[in-house]
Amino acid sequence: MLTDIQIAVIGGDARQLEIIRRLTELDAKLSLIGFEQLDHAFSGAVKEKIDEVEFANKDVILLPVPGTGLDGQIETIFSNEKVFLRKEMLLETPSHCTIFSGISNAYLDSITKQTNRRLVNLFERDDVAIYNSIPTVEGTIMMAIQHTDITIHGSNIMVLGLGRTGMSVARTFDALGANVKVGARKSEHIARVTEMGLKPFHLKDLEDEVKDIDICINTIPYLIVTASVIAKMPVHTLIIDLASKPGGTDFRYAEKRGVKALLAPGLPGIVAPKTAGKILASVLSELIKEDMNNRKGFR
Repeated sequence: MLTDIQIAVIGGDARQLEIIRRLTELDAKLSLIGFEQLDHAFSGAVKEKIDEVEFANKDVILLPVPGTGLDGQIETIFSNEKVFLRKEMLLETPSHCTIFSGISNAYLDSITKQTNRRLVNLFERDDVAIYNSIPTVEGTIMMAIQHTDITIHGSNIMVLGLGRTGMSVARTFDALGANVKVGARKSEHIARVTEMGLKPFHLKDLEDEVKDIDICINTIPYLIVTASVIAKMPVHTLIIDLASKPGGTDFRYAEKRGVKALLAPGLPGIVAPKTAGKILASVLSELIKEDMNNRKGFR
């Protein structure tokens, strides 16, 4: 149980509702910021504006999966008001306060470091990333069907990157009967692709490998699908970029050439928010319990 643990839940999408539900079931006390348009009420959770929050008693600050923007703004789909996380707010919190986010950026890293507050990026955990790859793959399949006029079976699919998401995407499209090739840099990833029965290639050869593909699925979070790569693609190619914003595709050039390119980070929150929320809720509740057990003098 999380009895009397004080948690500020700031912004987010439908995934946060499952997290809120789980934390209130565990008897935590929640302040909900950026949820004034949410009709549902949770026992033990109070809607507040961010300037009303008493950060001095908060044990945990829970941010949405994208964390903050580079200016500190937090996405709030259940509110029309702009919400920002500032360094001054963190300075008000107890020294043991932990900030949980899906991912981080330079701004969030900076303010947590300056205030000496612990920051946990949930998507750096293997368990979260692997579980999360399941709704990501389903969403990718949905997009492939919606935005092409061919079947996945028999199509030529390119997957860039063999991380936790890339591996799940490649395996699933192969199971659906596609001809899948995977681009990677590490020799061990090339070996793994071969072991999976797929066609591997080194990313340095990317321009040569795109000449016959129908769908390019990128999971690499830096510019990899450049203008020179897009120029070698068939014009009917669909690019689905799963990397975190701003993605790894030159979207401007893709539009200029007439190649459809879709940036699709956060697919789990779109196609399966309930499942994605339960994944995060399960991990979060265990991490907060660990904090309680490990921290001397904790409430």
